[in-house]
Amino acid sequence: MSIERVKHYFAQYGMESRIQEFDVSSATVELAAAALECEPCRIAKTLSFMLEGKPILIVAAGDAKVDNQKYKAYFSSKAKMLRPEETVSLIGHEIGGVCPFAVDEGVSVYLDVSLKRFDTVFPACGSRNSAIELTIEELEKYSSYLEWVDVCKGWNEN
Repeated sequence: MSIERVKHYFAQYGMESRIQEFDVSSATVELAAAALECEPCRIAKTLSFMLEGKPILIVAAGDAKVDNQKYKAYFSSKAKMLRPEETVSLIGHEIGGVCPFAVDEGVSVYLDVSLKRFDTVFPACGSRNSAIELTIEELEKYSSYLEWVDVCKGWNEN
């Protein structure tokens, strides 16, 4: 189970107790915000794409949407999201629980600048009813991200 994988991952840092599990679904931004009683924009959603034959993840704020033009300008490729069955097999997590932690080998992680306006954000933890609150610095550290990108629109920079 994916949540167990993420718990094991965070256990090496003594942080597994910070993972929150809910009796309700947190599989969408809106459901996660309700479960956490926070603003939807603070949910760090993890989107999965195929880029040059390899899976990548982009972690973005809950109110941000991938801008196809920005994505193409940055990655020199059209945005192609993974299908649900591809997400499980290539990333290691199911839709609704996809996160940048304990992912399969060969998955590259990018963080979108839409997250930088917050002190803390809430990414999922491998299941459709989990999350962890992390500072931006902790998100950088534990996601093993490659770099910050600016590929989203629809969020307010203030």
